[in-house]
Amino acid sequence: MDFYKVNINGKAIQVADYPGEKGPIIAIHGLTGTHKNMHYYAEKFKGEYRFISVDLRGRGNSDETDVEPSIFKHADDIIGLINELKIENPILLGYSMGAFISAIVASRLKSVQGLILLDGAAKATEHQRGIVQPSLGRISREFTSKAHYAEEIKKIYSNLGIEWNDVLQETVEYEVGPAGDHWENKSTEARIVADFDSFYTFSPKEICSQIECPVLLVYAKGNIGSMPPLFYITDYEETREFTKEIETVISDCNHYTMVFEKREDIEQAVDVFLNKL
Repeated sequence: MDFYKVNINGKAIQVADYPGEKGPIIAIHGLTGTHKNMHYYAEKFKGEYRFISVDLRGRGNSDETDVEPSIFKHADDIIGLINELKIENPILLGYSMGAFISAIVASRLKSVQGLILLDGAAKATEHQRGIVQPSLGRISREFTSKAHYAEEIKKIYSNLGIEWNDVLQETVEYEVGPAGDHWENKSTEARIVADFDSFYTFSPKEICSQIECPVLLVYAKGNIGSMPPLFYITDYEETREFTKEIETVISDCNHYTMVFEKREDIEQAVDVFLNKL
């Protein structure tokens, strides 16, 4: 795996680039994640496919976002990355916010070969706000060490039905860095909130009707701890209606275990989809 930064319009995007014969697959993480959130999918498909996973701006080792970020500006970054790396016929694999971004990219680039939406690119409602926003306060908190941050996140994730392991420990530790006499998340809470708010400007009818490539939608129907699913299947009505060629797979995982566990059911569905392209 090559770990390098790509300059897009004067801003650095961190890339984890796994070699492979086919593809490439470009993997885009969720709202507060990094490229490490796509670990299990990288491990599954690397080698057979070139697998390129990114830190979106404002996360991980990439540069900060614009003052007013949005899923549409992140889409601009991904298109810039595709152009800079001279990638032809990419396959996009987007999780949560990354699915929204991937859909936007696919609507703009007719060269996209296939689009995989992991529980995202739906019509956002106040239901998602009630689940997501209360957890974002952790981004502005101060921690005494990397281990302290990981321990606090472990408590949060246990309430989301996520089983802790060494992969998750490494994933969470990558999110945090030293800041003076303390440690804190590398992201800026206000800009993460702005990215989340931009979900509500996503029009499935407008975006999905412009996507020409085959699409696989993987829906996570499982409850998130004591909470219901992040999206209801009805939130995808317009996504499914206005996408020209779409297949839907329903998984019993929840929105978070979709990436924080090795999901063989999803991997198999993605593998079948990829073999059809």
